[in-house]
Amino acid sequence: MAMKIRKEYVDFKEATMSTAKEEVRKMLEQLPDDASFEDIQYHIYVQEKIEHGLEDVKEGRLLSQEEVERKMSKWLGK
Repeated sequence: MAMKIRKEYVDFKEATMSTAKEEVRKMLEQLPDDASFEDIQYHIYVQEKIEHGLEDVKEGRLLSQEEVERKMSKWLGK
């Protein structure tokens, strides 16, 4: 079920895709007037990471829960 929701979101995102400049304008409108340059950079960075993640989902670059747990256990030395 979760994969279906993600795919539907990716499909919706593609159908409503706008330019990066438009996305930044929308984001700026939602930030408070006293947002710092650092705040703005952070929000752009997070949005970019989300876009890359959605592209990974679209291309099937995913890990199962078991694969994540296996990798985490190696990193954590368990």
